[in-house]
Amino acid sequence: MATTGLKRLTIEPVTRVEGHGKVSILLDEENRVRQARLHIVEFRGFERFIQGRPYWEVPVLVQRLCGICPVSHHLCAAKAMDGIVGAENLTPTAEKMRRLMHYGQTLQSHALHFFHLASPDLLFGFDAPVEKRNVIAVAAEYKDLAVSGIMMRKYGQEIIKATAGKKIHGTGAIPGGINKNLSIPERDGFLQEIDQIREWARDALKIAREYTLSNLDLAKEFGSFESNHLSIVGPRGEMDLYHGTLRAIDADGEKIVDGVDPQDYLDVIAEEVRPWSYMKFPFIRSIGPEAGWYRVGPLARVNTCDSIDTPEAEDARREFMSLTDGRPNHFTLAYHWARMIETLHAVEKIEQLLHDSDLQGEDLVVKGSRRDEYAAILEAPRGTLFHHYKVDENDQVTMANLIVSTTSNNEPMNRAIQRIAETHLSGQPEITEPLLNHIEVGIRAYDPCLSCATHALGRMPLVVSLVDAGGQVLDRKATT
Repeated sequence: MATTGLKRLTIEPVTRVEGHGKVSILLDEENRVRQARLHIVEFRGFERFIQGRPYWEVPVLVQRLCGICPVSHHLCAAKAMDGIVGAENLTPTAEKMRRLMHYGQTLQSHALHFFHLASPDLLFGFDAPVEKRNVIAVAAEYKDLAVSGIMMRKYGQEIIKATAGKKIHGTGAIPGGINKNLSIPERDGFLQEIDQIREWARDALKIAREYTLSNLDLAKEFGSFESNHLSIVGPRGEMDLYHGTLRAIDADGEKIVDGVDPQDYLDVIAEEVRPWSYMKFPFIRSIGPEAGWYRVGPLARVNTCDSIDTPEAEDARREFMSLTDGRPNHFTLAYHWARMIETLHAVEKIEQLLHDSDLQGEDLVVKGSRRDEYAAILEAPRGTLFHHYKVDENDQVTMANLIVSTTSNNEPMNRAIQRIAETHLSGQPEITEPLLNHIEVGIRAYDPCLSCATHALGRMPLVVSLVDAGGQVLDRKATT
């Protein structure tokens, strides 16, 4: 796109998200939006530097991608290493301890996003003064709400500590199983608090539901568009955040693919690179890059599953789907409602698991026939997470491919900010800070983890410029 005669607005950094990113908006002389893009300005390179490391280190290494959702990477890598050691079928204790860890992670991550990051926009409005758009202001005006958010996240973090050994960057999942069970005192402590946690989860769901229904006209147009959706589902098509097969649906809810084994994910998903972002752009192969992009995360999971196997969350899902008469819900702001349905689901699953005596079992690890390649998929809080590894005869990793949730949402987030910019910024005589916050609100609905998503295929372009004191470019070297 030619940029001559256009002026550029930049939002940097994008606030109240994990990681570092910016938005660039190009305007013509009449302040009409010509282009809006989300740029990722950091690069991590985990896929490269874990090569050469022994496979048993991978679940601990790759979780350093993030301090917000390390459990997702820890467990997905552990699932992949289960396959490497031939241990896909874990013991009941190992399987359920991992699931407990994962639901604790889902609870704490969703609580963090909803209460700490998104709630200022929902409670005070997109145009609120910048000094009010933060969790401190929420705590000052909605003390009980802030306390519930903090305590829900604390509960999830304590679940993680009890199952992984630490709240952040734990070591609980190992190839073939888990390295500890849940003690009776730990179990009883969590059960003492579960009724209150459930009540707070119900209240949070009510807030998200009522916000959407009370602002339905806004929700229908605010960065919304029809799209494909992708997630894993359980054997009966139910929501399963830990294990399942791939399902993708189109904008009408018709299945594009279904029942795809994680080992066959490359038959379904491809990725492309664009020069202006360190994030890749995944798409469904059978459709192609132009129309095959898709959404992942809470909204996609609620759209793709046939049911939720916990009663209160299932009732909430049915009401959610009734808003669109059973068709997929494409409202970007409805991510918040779907996220709180999942939060209640996580609480219900945690309670079920805490009453399961298998958590006190002592058979923790299994092994089988060694493999040299395996792929694993789970549902991280932000969406479908792919980990794929090859390991040589010396037990060293030779290849790693990670498709992270936020990477899959890259194209949808860019489309959302383009739509919001065109609707709310185009033609405005003055582009104010509150107007620019509308763009950030659209990004925050996806709860992106930009650190996790900064990967690339092949060699990244690098341009080095030599500039004199007056700003004149003396020389420039570029690689592609």
